[in-house]
Amino acid sequence: MFDLDSWQEIFATIKKNKLRTFLTSLGVGWGIFMLVIMLGAGNGLKNGVMQDFNGTATNSFFMWTQKTTKAYQGLKPGRNYNFNNGDVNALMQLKELSVVSPQNRLGGYEGSKNVLRGLKTGNFQVGANYPNIRDIQEIKIVEGRFLNENDIREKRKICVIGSRVKEVLFKTDENAIGDYIQINGVYFKVVGVTKPSGNGNDAREQSEYIYIPFSTFQNAFNYGDIVGWFAIAASKDVPASVAEEKVLALMKERHKISPDDKLAIGHWNMEVQFNKMNGLFTGINILIWFVGIGTLIAGVIGISNIMLIVVKERTKEIGVKRALGATPGLVIGQIIMESVFLTLLAGYFGLLLGVLLLEGINSLIGDSVEMFKNPTVDLFVALVSLSVLVAAGAIAGLIPALKAVAVNPVEALRAE
Repeated sequence: MFDLDSWQEIFATIKKNKLRTFLTSLGVGWGIFMLVIMLGAGNGLKNGVMQDFNGTATNSFFMWTQKTTKAYQGLKPGRNYNFNNGDVNALMQLKELSVVSPQNRLGGYEGSKNVLRGLKTGNFQVGANYPNIRDIQEIKIVEGRFLNENDIREKRKICVIGSRVKEVLFKTDENAIGDYIQINGVYFKVVGVTKPSGNGNDAREQSEYIYIPFSTFQNAFNYGDIVGWFAIAASKDVPASVAEEKVLALMKERHKISPDDKLAIGHWNMEVQFNKMNGLFTGINILIWFVGIGTLIAGVIGISNIMLIVVKERTKEIGVKRALGATPGLVIGQIIMESVFLTLLAGYFGLLLGVLLLEGINSLIGDSVEMFKNPTVDLFVALVSLSVLVAAGAIAGLIPALKAVAVNPVEALRAE
């Protein structure tokens, strides 16, 4: 490897056949370039899609009421019903559940109401929550505090507002903590301010959300004991799908819904969706590696073929070396070193161009495309790919090298 004469010979050969060397190396460089680009694009798509799961416990699920679709116990289909506070207590008895967080919202799901403070007003989502919602959804407090059990028990008229709510209702230098805002004619004291934990639409919704103690909400806005929907997390080592089945069965029993009615209770399982997405991207990665490695192999085969031609062209030279005492190992090492050098050089430039292109794309799109985020390749994966490529280059040079040493030195000297 450190023999100067060998390297001079390699560079002389490359210089003598510039076009052939370039076209041969292009196949390998293109192969690793495409592999890097496809891996980066796959990661970018995965990051964009999986960001919807950020900040929410993956063992959680959500449940809400819908019209019944089957007759049951003398009750006709098409019946409306509501979850209630009794359901909260019943669900808390299930050992499969670690968190039961009832939810309500003024105006229903995604509803909004006018919120006032002095002469300033804004349309924001106002929701009823329990403190344990933070065990399911990430909520970042930047000022003050979040809801607590005393707020629920004493039905305190307090609220926690999002950063956008503060921006609209308060001046930049005003302290929101301890001040009051009016929601639907009722005054609430601000005890905390949150900031978004995600990006895109989720971040906007979080910044415009106002949290109110669940018990206070029911009392202040005459909701009785109605519960709009539930956010629930399964216990440790209990699959969310198993816990979900238990919950649905219990709710159907409590509200006289047919066990066969699949549409009476709406539900969405974070764990199921998360696993589906993971499975999808695992399949995409397998396909990317399959196509990428196939492209690399094609490039390496090209180098092997070129090295066979090089050996044939240098048959007489090899014969002279053998006649002067060069060992088979020396000849084999020379040819393999040349093959590895070409492979490594082409692979490095292909890898470099791929990384630079991904960085350029990342800088260009930034956060403007929600479904495509941070299209990068892990450094370890890149180095492993390059190492595998070098090993493949060594193997590619081995066959021509073995053919070279198999030639009889006397016959090699006669070659034209």
